[in-house]
Amino acid sequence: MKTKSLFLTIGAFTILAILFVVSHYFTPLPPALLFTIRWIAIASFALYAFFKRSLTTWILVAMIAGASIGHDWPHVAVNLRVVSAIFLRLIKTIIAPLLFGTLVSGIAGHADLKKVGRMGVKAIVYFELVTTLALFIGLAAINISKAGVGAKIPPPTETLQVQKLNATDTILHIFPENIAKSIAEGQVLQVVVFSILFGIGLALVREDKRRPMLAFTESLSEVMFKFTNIVMLFAPIGVGAAIAYTVGSTGMGILVNLAKLLLTLYAALFVFIFGVLLPVALIARVPIRKFVAAVAEPVSIAFGTSSSEAALPRAMEAMESIGVPRETVAFVMPTGYSFNLDGSTLYLSLASIFVAQAAGVHLSFGQQLLMMLTLMLTSKGVAGVSRAAIVILLGTVGTFGLPPEPIFVLLGIDQLMDMARTAVNVLGNCLATVVVARWEGDFGKERNPAEVLSVSS
Repeated sequence: MKTKSLFLTIGAFTILAILFVVSHYFTPLPPALLFTIRWIAIASFALYAFFKRSLTTWILVAMIAGASIGHDWPHVAVNLRVVSAIFLRLIKTIIAPLLFGTLVSGIAGHADLKKVGRMGVKAIVYFELVTTLALFIGLAAINISKAGVGAKIPPPTETLQVQKLNATDTILHIFPENIAKSIAEGQVLQVVVFSILFGIGLALVREDKRRPMLAFTESLSEVMFKFTNIVMLFAPIGVGAAIAYTVGSTGMGILVNLAKLLLTLYAALFVFIFGVLLPVALIARVPIRKFVAAVAEPVSIAFGTSSSEAALPRAMEAMESIGVPRETVAFVMPTGYSFNLDGSTLYLSLASIFVAQAAGVHLSFGQQLLMMLTLMLTSKGVAGVSRAAIVILLGTVGTFGLPPEPIFVLLGIDQLMDMARTAVNVLGNCLATVVVARWEGDFGKERNPAEVLSVSS
């Protein structure tokens, strides 16, 4: 009871502190007083997190503290980039072995290879339908807000060399020529393709030859999940540093058009979540509360770090914990990271029309549809490329003869947009995994308790 009273007191004080901060916009208060109120509120959140002992709560506290550090001490915050980079490097060491181990053991250990193929077809059909809806929601949102109309675009300060993405390059990009190179460059789709072919090959060999390698990949998967648990202890520090760097480097003074674009993106993503993902979850009979509790941590990690890869291990672990079979998680989740980028796809449709509006170029509805089709094709297979959305955007606007200058302005707030679209990417892939498992009739089946990996609450 005393603990509960303490939590209520902390919560009440925190709400009061937030109200004081908000009142600053209406009745100016001394900066020193605002500074004190802000950090007392953060200390209250930290005290709550100490008693709560939840990694998700600590991540949220770190995000708030990081934003305040970026605002109060921007010169210090800019130097914190190395801390977030360390966290991302540790996470990226997990990706390739985890994908290889889970995919190979999931395919080779599967009793029915036909089911793997059937599951793949269902996953691709679902991915294409959902990403198409994301494209059109983004297209409608930017045409309603007209965020780019009237924008004054300064000339670029530097020239970027961008290679246009044609059909041949997109297809070739899917297949690895050297698996070691694919791992070193972080080409997720190429690692997935190699692992799938390796798993099918392993499934076709004799039992005595298959058993040792299958045992190795299963053991590798378990080790990498434990490795993930260790690295995740560093998550609050890494996420807080990433937020601090973002605020410290970009500041709070965003131009009107960019602010309108930012608000348009966030509004469109909310419409997508509640207008597409929620109905899909209800139709698929997904246990909403259980699902939300499971995805809270990976989505918050994705939002804070702007990296889908950072959230992948925990997302896979979380989906397995709520009843999705490991072989389904191992197949659908990594594949979705290349084919089911809901948030990034929605962003691309927004940003491409923003570029046309900012450049004063009128695009007919037919031209906009053609641009959406182009984005639908070129956005596949580049999930492992750093700042892939910007690369795709530059290539697409060049194809349609639009000037690249407006894109250089977008780079100023790209981090703020990237956090939201990455979080939706992770949320969409988690839901896709549950939907495919439900479609296959495997969701919630009884499993060996030794195979269930618990998720830290």
